[in-house]
Amino acid sequence: MKDRRTVDELSIEELEEILRIRKRQARLERLRQLDKETGANTLDPLAPKQVELQPPSLPTDYRRFQDAGATAQYRAQLLDEPGVEEREEVSRRQPGRIRWDWLRDKSLLVIELAVLAVLFLVLVGSLATLRQINEESTHAQQAHLPTLTPTPIIRVVVLPGGHTPPDSPGGPAPEEIPAHLRDLVSAITPVPMPTPGPEQAVRIQIPAIGVDAPTVEGDDWEALKRGAGHHVGSANPGERGNCVISAHNDIFGEIFRDLPDLDLDDEIFVYTASQVYRYVATQKRIIEPTEVSVMHPTSSPVLTLISCYPYGLDTQRIVVIGELQP
Repeated sequence: MKDRRTVDELSIEELEEILRIRKRQARLERLRQLDKETGANTLDPLAPKQVELQPPSLPTDYRRFQDAGATAQYRAQLLDEPGVEEREEVSRRQPGRIRWDWLRDKSLLVIELAVLAVLFLVLVGSLATLRQINEESTHAQQAHLPTLTPTPIIRVVVLPGGHTPPDSPGGPAPEEIPAHLRDLVSAITPVPMPTPGPEQAVRIQIPAIGVDAPTVEGDDWEALKRGAGHHVGSANPGERGNCVISAHNDIFGEIFRDLPDLDLDDEIFVYTASQVYRYVATQKRIIEPTEVSVMHPTSSPVLTLISCYPYGLDTQRIVVIGELQP
C-alpha cells in the first residue's frame, strides 16, 4: 500500500531512508545510460568487458559564440600559427578610438591655465603701472628738492594723507574711515595758502629709513603729489608748537613707506630756507583717521609725522612724534 503521508508527517529516519533509495535509483539509471553508450555491462561486474571505454568528447557548445560578441577577435591561437604576426601588425596600424572624455579634460586644463596666465599678466601690469607712477612722482619731487643743507591750528575731521582724490563725491573714501565713525565725517573747507616765507619747511630727511624729499605747503591731494606736506596753520620748523608734516606711503613716491620702521631716538631733519632743525623721535602710535588730537597745538616745539597704515590697506594712520633738539 502506497504511503500517502506528507513530508511534515515523516520522521527524520524515514526521510533519510527515502533519500538513500532515491540516490541508489539515480546511480543505477546513470549506469544503465552509460551501458547503452559504451556497450559495456557495468551492472554485472562478473561479465567480461568487451568494449574499452572511450573518453567522453569535449563540449562544443561554446563554438556558437566564436564569431559574435566583444571577444570574437581574441580566440586562442598558437604562437607559431601562420598569419599571427601579420594580424598583430595590422591591428597596430589601425587608428585607436578617440577618447572624448580625455580630450575634454585636457581642453579644460588648457583653458584654466590660460585664465591663470591672463590674471597673472593683469596683476603684473597693475604693479608695473603703480611702480611707474611712484618713479615719476619721485623724479618730479627730486627735481624740486632744495639744495640748502603758526597761527592756531584749524579744525579737521580726518587726518591728512588719505587716498581720496578731490573729485570723489561724498568726501573721504569709506574704506579709509572706520564704519562706526563714517557718519561723523564731513567735508573740509579749503584754507588759503599762506605767502611763502623763509621759515617754512622745504625739505625733510630721515636717514634711518632713507627719506629725503621736498616739503611743500599744504597736505591736500595735489600738494602730496609733489612731496611731503606741511599742514597749513601748524607751527613752522623750530617754532614753539606742533609742526605737522604728512606724506603718502604707497603712491606718489611712497615717501613715508618705511615710517613704521623708524625707531625711537632716530633723528629727523627739517630744512627751511635759512637753516636746518634736528628732531629726535620720542613716540610712535597707530591711530584711527579721525583722531585729530595729534594735530592740536603744543606748548613745546615738536614735530608730528603722519602717514597711512598699513601698507596697501590704509585703514589707519601711523604717527611719529619728535622733539626739537639743540
